[in-house]
Amino acid sequence: MSRPHDGHRPSFPFGNPFRMMFPKVSYLSPRLLSLLNSFEETLTERLKRLKPKDICDVISLSWLRCAMESLSETHNDIKVLITDLQFPVSDWEDKWMDMYLDNSVKLLDICIAFSSELSQLDQGQLLLQYVLHVLDFSSGPPSSEQLIQVRASLDDWKLQKIHSRSPKVENCSSILQGLHSSLHMVKSRNSAKGKVLMRAMYGVKVQTIFVCSTFIAAILSSPKMLMDLDVPDKFLWSKVFNDLQVTVNGEIRKLLLSGRVVTLKELEEVDKCAEKFYALTDGADHDEIDLLQKSVSELGESVEKLSSGLDLLSKQVGIFFQIVLTGRDALLSNLRVSDIKQDNDLEVQVMS
Repeated sequence: MSRPHDGHRPSFPFGNPFRMMFPKVSYLSPRLLSLLNSFEETLTERLKRLKPKDICDVISLSWLRCAMESLSETHNDIKVLITDLQFPVSDWEDKWMDMYLDNSVKLLDICIAFSSELSQLDQGQLLLQYVLHVLDFSSGPPSSEQLIQVRASLDDWKLQKIHSRSPKVENCSSILQGLHSSLHMVKSRNSAKGKVLMRAMYGVKVQTIFVCSTFIAAILSSPKMLMDLDVPDKFLWSKVFNDLQVTVNGEIRKLLLSGRVVTLKELEEVDKCAEKFYALTDGADHDEIDLLQKSVSELGESVEKLSSGLDLLSKQVGIFFQIVLTGRDALLSNLRVSDIKQDNDLEVQVMS
């Protein structure tokens, strides 16, 4: 895990590596500068929108969906930037292609892990749907036997929720560490377009690591999974990102280290409704039909929000997976075309 920013700015005996990695934008042509500024301004606004209105929403399916959607948009933007730069893969340095291909594999693995974990959570919906089916008041109030069945099913759901962690998602932390270790490694020698691309790719990777680490921390209820990135102040989006990171990571740590069990907001709502139901059916008088019916209605609403949240987040993870996969496939396809062209050019030279 990267070390949190402590306010101390280190000195570098051989010059600041960030200065070498991210040259002054004044060195760029007006066209390239315009493309870069447009990308960074868009990223800035996107990061601003990620700051939740209610800070407690950071551990929720709804916020995670917004974060994954924002990340998908940024990855789409980098594809557009490559096109606008008129920067074919054949002009890329080998280390850029290696980095892109390696990072894309890591992201695909992360997406698979996320989908696996969400699928595990979704399986619990079967028990909750059974509970709501048994508690259907359209054919009259449930019998004592049915209430016992419901309580047992809710107990099973709670146990399944605790013990159904996917081992894949727990391995994501090491994958993110690999992404983090490559943040400051890639430089461009002489290509102005390459410098723009690498500067933009840095922003993409920063947002990717931030979103994915908060996703894992929220899903696993583990603050240890958070990563604090120390972003230099050379970007238009630096201040917004640093503020967002302090707010989100700080709140997640505060909630998860509060001493109480904290899970996703939508799961907590179902838990609260289940506890109310337990209290109303705890071996005493079951004649409070109105209160029981209200409790069942609230449980149904919370289950619907959980189901909808899981579905929307799963779809967004799938969209992100496809964006990464198509980007990787496009790069490999362009590499093959470039290799064929080079072979043909070589044959022409030999024959002539």
